[in-house]
Amino acid sequence: MPEEKIFVIPLGEVKRAPRYRRANRAAKLVREYLARHMKSEKIILDPKLNEKLWERGQEKPPSKIRVKAVKEEDGVVHASPAE
Repeated sequence: MPEEKIFVIPLGEVKRAPRYRRANRAAKLVREYLARHMKSEKIILDPKLNEKLWERGQEKPPSKIRVKAVKEEDGVVHASPAE
């Protein structure tokens, strides 16, 4: 049975990255957070989650994001934006 959790991931650390790399850094932070909390190395971000991170451009990602993470039996975590 897949394990499902909803997280609010803080992305304040993105401000430390150069402006032209902030959305890339935000995606990396989401992966790191989910790897730590879901105990898995294989994280797959949904394209809709990626669009949400890039919605306001590369220089202005959101300060936090709500994510639904589903861990499958084989250890793969699928992340998508939570509604």
